[in-house]
Amino acid sequence: MRLPLFVSCCLALLSWNTLSLAANWPEFRGSDGTGTDMSAHVPTDLGNPENLAWKVKPHGRGWSSPVIWGDQLWITTATEDGKRQSALCYDRNTGELLHDILVFENVEPDFCHPTNTYASCTPAIEEGRIYVHFGKYGTACLDTNTGEKLWERRDFPCDHFRGPASSPVIDEENVYVPLDGFDLQYVIALNKKSGELTWKKDRNIDYGTDNGDRYKAYGTGLIFTHQGRRQLVVPSATATIAYDPPTGNELWRVRHGGMNSAIRPVYKHGLVYILAGEGQSKLVAVDPSGSGDVTLTNIVWQSGKVVPQRPGPVFVDDWMFMIDDAGVASCLDAKTGDTVWHKRIGGNYWASLVCAGGFIYAFTDNGHATIFKAVDDYEEVSQADFDSGFQASGAVVDDSLYLRSVDGLYCFRSPK
Repeated sequence: MRLPLFVSCCLALLSWNTLSLAANWPEFRGSDGTGTDMSAHVPTDLGNPENLAWKVKPHGRGWSSPVIWGDQLWITTATEDGKRQSALCYDRNTGELLHDILVFENVEPDFCHPTNTYASCTPAIEEGRIYVHFGKYGTACLDTNTGEKLWERRDFPCDHFRGPASSPVIDEENVYVPLDGFDLQYVIALNKKSGELTWKKDRNIDYGTDNGDRYKAYGTGLIFTHQGRRQLVVPSATATIAYDPPTGNELWRVRHGGMNSAIRPVYKHGLVYILAGEGQSKLVAVDPSGSGDVTLTNIVWQSGKVVPQRPGPVFVDDWMFMIDDAGVASCLDAKTGDTVWHKRIGGNYWASLVCAGGFIYAFTDNGHATIFKAVDDYEEVSQADFDSGFQASGAVVDDSLYLRSVDGLYCFRSPK
């Protein structure tokens, strides 16, 4: 007896999502974008050398975060001038370098701001394949066993103005990438097997200005299902848009202001949490069941208090934990937006929070770490200092915490 097509597709989606979650960290901030693994048991004292399993120094310069599948950990890197862009693969257990793949060469790269790099986009990985993205410089699919380049696309123009940083996300069919530049703003879906264009959608956002600097964004999408409707939500400057993943048709949009949006949205409690970016420090919790412009109808709550522009939040039960760029940590009731507590811990933050087993890890841009509990009052556990600062966000798998600083790649694991 054959299953109905709809049921078969649902089962396929469930199977794919289950595989992507099991002992892997396949995208920027993990499969669901929350940066959280409550089942993990990793060290909370990062200053204790006994908890450092290994440390390596990748060549080049890059802010991309680690992604993990099985025993492989991948990052991207580039020469400081952007003329060579590479993908590096390490054994996540030992730190041994397994692959060093030159992906793209660029004769005359565009300007990149010193606070950015030519390898700031985090890859997306699945069984046997990794999808590396370098903004306008290209997107490629690599075989994770051999390092062979299976396909590449270098034909999507975009003036990033200060360098690219948006990361790809994947489902069972496509890889999805936003290109929100100074000149052009659009989202593309590429077939994972072939690299062929599935769809391309212009943003069509009224930015309220003719200054292209306010058009650009560094957002990363999120795929989820709400009330039986599958959605791809991709933030941009001024607004966030939800698309139908197979077709690219617009489902809804919400206007929230802001520019340089960089924090990945999160779907929890039936809401999509969106942080607007610079110039409009606002957090909006949106009911994603609407259609069209839902700004006046589907924002359940919003907040402008100590809202981050770059470091992403974590969620534990009904709590939402954040740290703003200037070092004020806070806990909100995720369903209502009410403040539970806030605490100034100091420092400047670009890297997103990561939560492992109920402990939250925060890393500054000059290498200071603060670990505190994910509870209803601020309770610090430990502090540590590193040789260089953090721009990339951490990854957690099983009993290991993986961190990429400006100069190093670390694995912390409790000794047996």
